[in-house]
Amino acid sequence: MEKIYPYAKGDGTVQWVSTDWLSGHLNDKNLMILDCQPNIHEYIQDHIPGSVYWHEGLFRIHEGSIPTRWIPPEAARILFGTLGLEPDKPIVVYSSSGPLSSCGTFIGDGLEQTMVAYTLVRYGHRKVYVLDGGFEKWKDEKRPLTREYGMTRPSAFPVQLKKDFFIGYDEFKKVKDDPGVILLDARPPAFYEGQGPWLKPGHIPGAVNLPWKSLMDDKNRKLLKPDDQIQAMIAAAGVTPEKTIICSCGTGREATNEFILFRWYLGYPNVRIFEGSFTEWVAHKDNPVVTGKNPR
Repeated sequence: MEKIYPYAKGDGTVQWVSTDWLSGHLNDKNLMILDCQPNIHEYIQDHIPGSVYWHEGLFRIHEGSIPTRWIPPEAARILFGTLGLEPDKPIVVYSSSGPLSSCGTFIGDGLEQTMVAYTLVRYGHRKVYVLDGGFEKWKDEKRPLTREYGMTRPSAFPVQLKKDFFIGYDEFKKVKDDPGVILLDARPPAFYEGQGPWLKPGHIPGAVNLPWKSLMDDKNRKLLKPDDQIQAMIAAAGVTPEKTIICSCGTGREATNEFILFRWYLGYPNVRIFEGSFTEWVAHKDNPVVTGKNPR
């Protein structure tokens, strides 16, 4: 069945739009387009007409012993207001593979647009659109490009932190092994099973590996796979709507892909994100880890 865009099964806070849809709405006065390409020079080189630039790195800061905390609400208020965001003004988020700055594993991997989409709604934005296929699909279809910079106007954004979206370390440790909870690890299998850049190898005990890239098109990591393939993969991982789903990864970034997918694309009712993820778990040096393919 053909989707009607904007598309979502959740409450509509985050929805997906096609390149066709965006092409038809480029001149909407009430629509903001946010370019989240990994490097400012990529935006300067080419971007969708009318879009303004924002780098995902503005959203996180080193706090205490954890290098991956989301910024405090007062900082978000300044950033959102500088950009001119309004909570109910629709905003399209897109990224690219970062032709000027890409590396195979991290920068330009396509997660910029899910990271930014999640962060916008985390602080209270109520209408975020994710461009399915991102900038690559837009360019492949020979749609309009420009080097003219978009315009922002200051606003007074009333930040409302959505605390029910994320789960802190203490609560996470208490509930992660409950029978009604399924903990997902969105990292690549090599990191889940063995050594990554962290203090310890492996994964949090009980975590089921559902690599975020497996849900995306093999050639375009910003384009979702067909729904039947997504459903087959999440069924194989043991994910069902009646469970509480906790999304995790290495630093919380990859988990944003699965958090917005389950909560809004699929409309699952109980989805949370462990923002600290494996980075925070291993910062507590007494916490155990598991290596290999099995959760435990």
